[in-house]
Amino acid sequence: MTNFIPIFPLGVVVYPGEKLNLHIFEPRYKQLIVECFGQKKLFGIPAVIENKLKEYGALVEITELSKVYDNGEVDIKTKGVRTFRMLELLKEIPDKLYSGAIVTYPDTNEQGNPELMQKLMSSIRELHRMLNVSKDFGKADRELTVYEVAHHLGLSIEEEYELLQLHDERQRQEFLKRHLAKVIPTMAGMERLKEKIKQNGHFKDLKGFDFSA
Repeated sequence: MTNFIPIFPLGVVVYPGEKLNLHIFEPRYKQLIVECFGQKKLFGIPAVIENKLKEYGALVEITELSKVYDNGEVDIKTKGVRTFRMLELLKEIPDKLYSGAIVTYPDTNEQGNPELMQKLMSSIRELHRMLNVSKDFGKADRELTVYEVAHHLGLSIEEEYELLQLHDERQRQEFLKRHLAKVIPTMAGMERLKEKIKQNGHFKDLKGFDFSA
């Protein structure tokens, strides 16, 4: 299935189900938001990384027009709906200030492994403990999806984009498993280093080397 959508490129990776609040101030995007909100149309947010427009993004819906300012700027609340891939960029559209794209929607498998997700959440909480972060995800660990936790793991935007291109939940779970297996030992090493640094200057009760042993 392919269709045309208006697009709002941003330097973020948006996932299906994710809530995103935006302040709209550019004339072209004020036009896009007014039209989409009034006509109950969806629009796309393709990722921009290192000033390059990427082909993957998320189709989003406007859930609330929160505030309209005197100068026409608006605050909106949005929610990601599904992943898309751009087939053709349409930089100019007749009578429109904004751009658009012809997109397709990849087939996806949203069924993950609940046992693996539970293990991933244990690792995520261990990471958060090291970082002194507290986060309530609002669901039982087994019921969470990768998209619901991905922005809370310290992934780079390139890694977040790589995750967006995986269309099977089990593949996404394995992606997080590899990331956590790499980052947690690094963080544990930093914790030990911090403790070692703190001990410098303290009196140490150390046993001397026994030459007779």
